[in-house]
Amino acid sequence: MEFVDPQPPQKRPLDPFRRAVVRGLGVLLPPLLTVVILVWIGNTVANYLLDPMEAAVRRVLIRHYENQVVPINREPEGTPAPGVFVFSGESGETYRRIGNDGYVPSRIYDDATNYLDSNRLPDTTAAFHRAYVDRKFLAWYIVVPIFSLLFILLLYFLGKFLAAGVGRFFWMQFERVIHRLPVVRNVYSSVKQVTDFMFSEREIEYTRVVAIEYPRKGIWSLAMVTGESMLDIACAANEPVVSLLVPTSPMPFTGFTITVRKSEILDLNITIDQAFQFIVSCGVVVPPHQLSAALAERQKGSLPPSDM
Repeated sequence: MEFVDPQPPQKRPLDPFRRAVVRGLGVLLPPLLTVVILVWIGNTVANYLLDPMEAAVRRVLIRHYENQVVPINREPEGTPAPGVFVFSGESGETYRRIGNDGYVPSRIYDDATNYLDSNRLPDTTAAFHRAYVDRKFLAWYIVVPIFSLLFILLLYFLGKFLAAGVGRFFWMQFERVIHRLPVVRNVYSSVKQVTDFMFSEREIEYTRVVAIEYPRKGIWSLAMVTGESMLDIACAANEPVVSLLVPTSPMPFTGFTITVRKSEILDLNITIDQAFQFIVSCGVVVPPHQLSAALAERQKGSLPPSDM
């Protein structure tokens, strides 16, 4: 039987175009996804915190001004000018008419004309006061700084409360209830691991990145050196040992701790951040100085991909 050597696949004309598109996506996606995540966080805070607080403040202020409205049927005879009259109350304050709905104090009316178009005023007192409140008290340059300050103060006092004994007790009870819910506990645990890794103070100090043959000889895994491990283990091994954290891909927020001999670890010339990038990308993102010469040249576009 005659064997015919397989012909190498022919390079299609679209291969350079496809590689250029993929390379462009690789450059564009990281900053684009960063912006998308930041915008999503900002919209979430605005929709679920800022907007409800702003609506509550708006309702309180509108109710305050609506209490000063004089109904249209209480207009006295002989007003000094069309739409203007002096209310015969204790204050004797001048009022201005808003459409056919009622009268508002002149001081509020005059102040509102500084923020609203006097030729296009709302026809009802409620709409008039809403527009007045939105323009004077709830402008973005007023709301955003005040909300940011209040939000930071809220986080500060919440952190202080949870750090105290009573706050920690209630928080533990809350988490105990969450962990009893079948579906919610899985989502909550995953989110909590991510937030703890990002925002909590790290209690584990990684000293350097190493490689070990784990789980068997010939298979190399990345690990972080966390300490000198235990004395009893070192005595049993008859040589110095180190404790390692072996993170898992693609979420390095979880992993397992092992103890190995110092002679069995290989120190790597990479940073902690580069190691996490390698783990999260499942080995796709390799530190530039750790690339082979052929692979580095290929990524620059000077060499075609090898036919395998």
